[in-house]
Amino acid sequence: MRHTCRGTINLATANISVEDSCNFVISNGGAQTYHLKASTEVERQRWITALELAKARAVKMQAESDDSGDENPSSQADKAEIHSTLRALSGKVEDLGTCNDLIAKHGTALQRSLSELESLRLPQDSSDKIKQVNERATLFRITSNAMINACRDFMTLAESHSKRWQRALQYERDQRLRLEETLEQLAKQHNHLERAFRVLPTEGGVGVSKDPCGPGKGDLSDEDDENEFFDAPEIISSSSQDCMGHKRSGSNISAASCDILEEQNRPHSEDARKERRTRIPHKPNYSLNLWSVMKNCIGKELSKIPMPVNFNEPLSMLQRLTEDLEYYYLLDRAVQCESALEQLCLVAAFTISSYSTTVSRTSKPFNPLLGETFELDRMEECGYRSLCEQVSHHPPAAAHHADSRQGWTLRQEIKITSKFRGKYLSVMPLGTIHCIVHNSGNHYSWKKVTTTVHNIIVGKLWIDQSGEIEIVNHKTGDKCKLKFAPYSYFSRDVARKVTGEVMDASGRLHFTLSGTWDERMECSPVSSSSGNFENGGERAPETKTLLWRRNPLPKNAEYMYYFSELALTLNAPEEGMAPTDSRRRPDQRLMENGNWDEANLEKQRLEEKQRISRRKREAEREKAGEGESPVDPYKPLWFDRKMDPVTKEMTHIFRGTYWDAKERQDWNGCPDIF
Repeated sequence: MRHTCRGTINLATANISVEDSCNFVISNGGAQTYHLKASTEVERQRWITALELAKARAVKMQAESDDSGDENPSSQADKAEIHSTLRALSGKVEDLGTCNDLIAKHGTALQRSLSELESLRLPQDSSDKIKQVNERATLFRITSNAMINACRDFMTLAESHSKRWQRALQYERDQRLRLEETLEQLAKQHNHLERAFRVLPTEGGVGVSKDPCGPGKGDLSDEDDENEFFDAPEIISSSSQDCMGHKRSGSNISAASCDILEEQNRPHSEDARKERRTRIPHKPNYSLNLWSVMKNCIGKELSKIPMPVNFNEPLSMLQRLTEDLEYYYLLDRAVQCESALEQLCLVAAFTISSYSTTVSRTSKPFNPLLGETFELDRMEECGYRSLCEQVSHHPPAAAHHADSRQGWTLRQEIKITSKFRGKYLSVMPLGTIHCIVHNSGNHYSWKKVTTTVHNIIVGKLWIDQSGEIEIVNHKTGDKCKLKFAPYSYFSRDVARKVTGEVMDASGRLHFTLSGTWDERMECSPVSSSSGNFENGGERAPETKTLLWRRNPLPKNAEYMYYFSELALTLNAPEEGMAPTDSRRRPDQRLMENGNWDEANLEKQRLEEKQRISRRKREAEREKAGEGESPVDPYKPLWFDRKMDPVTKEMTHIFRGTYWDAKERQDWNGCPDIF
């Protein structure tokens, strides 16, 4: 249509995409998007086919329409440029025509001279040669005329299509500029409205609370509002109390065993618990034009793009990786299982629990510096200790090792790769996670799923997890297949749904898992012949067992980056830390204290220092004659790069020397990175 009304989408420029078997999306690339659902897959395909045919007709009509000036007007500069090009082409064709006339004139004279030569009485050999030259001159003249005619035809064709090409080119250019301007304007308006809302005076008892212990800038920032994304029919009220609904995060089987498990989950001695901090300075309100930073990042690897701390949370990726251990007690309980299949259920619950902290955490952690470390020693309180080290910078890779006195070891090497796609950000963790149970020798391994951050430019940020995880017990051959369902507006399923199946080596199904990655997971035996979990007693088939439930967030978590109780303690300074520990990182500490401007300057200094160190290593490598090898010669201090004996992958494995070095306070080998 030449003039559209609100709600219409021009088919000529529409994007038509398929979401799943019955759902499809029509969008104009801007603010107008229709999510449609057909009753069957066949019906959906009929709609897609009809729309694609209509789109093709619309594009054809647009290309053949006259240049009336009402639609897709071209700028005078572009018109002048195109006309200038056409004039230059026309001039060249005229030159070719002049050359053609000269060739024809001289060719005629040449043939006349050759004819005169033929009339002379010459030897037979000379006469044959002259005749041959005459024939070649004729062929040359014919070819020259054909070339000139072809050039003239090309010029005529170019002139007849120039207006169409001009309109199509200018239309695409205008569309791109309008899209950029619209997105930028929407981002600015969104930012302005949120700031205007926060400075409104308190009315009716509703207002924004301030942190009495904060740095004096207690307003919420742009990302601090409720970031969770729900489909309206799925919002339900949860029960206020049950036997597992306090601070505990989940338990085994029945209500009768809740009190026992409540006692198990408490620290063994309140006196043994170290005093841990329960709050950090509230997040200040710093405005930021998100579009001005992100518009140049589309399709790029974000780890290679300098980003201000305004996008960050005051934790490093090493500390974020350590948060996987928040529900460590699931592995403690797994160690006590006699059945390998029941143990696999608990390992699967532990795997899912590591995603629960991401539901509201829309800020990115700091990218660790090469050689940066982070230790978490909770041996006295929880029976485990953990160490992470940044072992590679490009690609970014972190090695992690944790072991428990209960009899399990967790190790992983995670490489983070991310891509900004315009409307969303995809974070793809690469690498394998290993969990070894020492008393049985069971060795489990799995990989992480993709994390997607939606509404990067405009709207509320929200996070989704999607993909499949296969947990393998390399000793017995048992497997657990987990499926993280991506969020769909049209799905009737609960949001953030996870389902799973636990099978033995022969493929026989023993347990099914169900729940969500942000709240709880349950398991059900497939047959009554299945064994029982510890403390479970007798149970009927299909009885659901609660494996895990998320810990509630601390009070005022929305002002503290939505950190969990564990996350609030991770950046607290401790005695005896290594010089490379993340808690000594100055830009991260400045940001936590609310000094974001100073943190940005310090972050730039640290990154430049890291680049200088890299250039120094490259110079040493060239001096040693190692050539242009793409491999950075940096060697980690606490991990060795070896082949994993189980998966046969090259990975970094803990040397086991860190805790002895800490006890001796021998940090001589630590690099100067801060």
